[in-house]
Amino acid sequence: MSASPQVLCAGIIVADHVCTPIPKMPAAGDLVMTDGMLLTIGGCAANAAVDLAKMGVRTAIAGRVGGDVFGRVVSDFLAESGVDASLVRTSPQADTSQTLIVNVQGQDRRFIHTFGANKDFAAGDIPRDVLSQIKVLYVGGYLLMPALRQEDLVPLFAEARARGVKVVVDVVVPFPGEYVSKLDQLLPHVDAFLPNSMEAEQITGLKDPLAQAEFFHRLGAKTAVVTMGGEGAVLVQDGLKLRSGIYKVPFVDGSGGGDAFDAGYIIGLLEGKGPEDCLRMASALGASCVRAVGTTPGVFKRAECDHFLRENELAIERIR
Repeated sequence: MSASPQVLCAGIIVADHVCTPIPKMPAAGDLVMTDGMLLTIGGCAANAAVDLAKMGVRTAIAGRVGGDVFGRVVSDFLAESGVDASLVRTSPQADTSQTLIVNVQGQDRRFIHTFGANKDFAAGDIPRDVLSQIKVLYVGGYLLMPALRQEDLVPLFAEARARGVKVVVDVVVPFPGEYVSKLDQLLPHVDAFLPNSMEAEQITGLKDPLAQAEFFHRLGAKTAVVTMGGEGAVLVQDGLKLRSGIYKVPFVDGSGGGDAFDAGYIIGLLEGKGPEDCLRMASALGASCVRAVGTTPGVFKRAECDHFLRENELAIERIR
């Protein structure tokens, strides 16, 4: 590993195939043209790691790729992006996880996914010795990786926090099911829990994002932030409830917007910012992401982000 990473991102790594927006979905046997297609990085942990590196944060990643050409492509992309990928392990008999992302003008994205080597990622792939080096441990895609279990993460998170490391978790909910039993022991060891409102509804059964955030805070998360896409986000922690809007930017592709939000929130934690400023940084990076096709190409570098924050205001209200 490179010297003194500030953040370790752990979890899902994907090779994404993304098309620029097409006018309509093709019918059976039909051909629809797109202006471009992109083979790039994807997956919660990989996206956040690249976003953090673009913002000048020393970042390492732990995850799994397959023993195929896409595993090499992904590993090379991470390294070229300035991410320390020395903790990425290869599952030789598995394919690298891949997602086909279809963007249709005026519609939400469509995803076709193969799970691949992510199924093998486990808490044991996060080495304990790295906890003495980092300031934030981010787990992206929890609930989607079957070998990443709550009972294994709890002692890891407890040790991390005992060493002064902030623990940040985001989830991917693959299908309807019972998920509270996979979070109830974990969230008391989490500093920031960052699901989106659709994921939160599947977990809690609650439709209101504020009620969802309150649920996760009661379950033990020190801070619960529920993102709502174009509707902003809500934050709940002891004695504080916030609702934020969004920064308005030209929308091209929403892929990776939530992961960029997570990266921005992590930067806020690294810099000791309060909850309002963490939301500002998170919302700025999330907004920057959606300006371009792919999960990371549009994300700000630090000078761009600082200029954007100086020139734009984010609506934030305290909820009584």
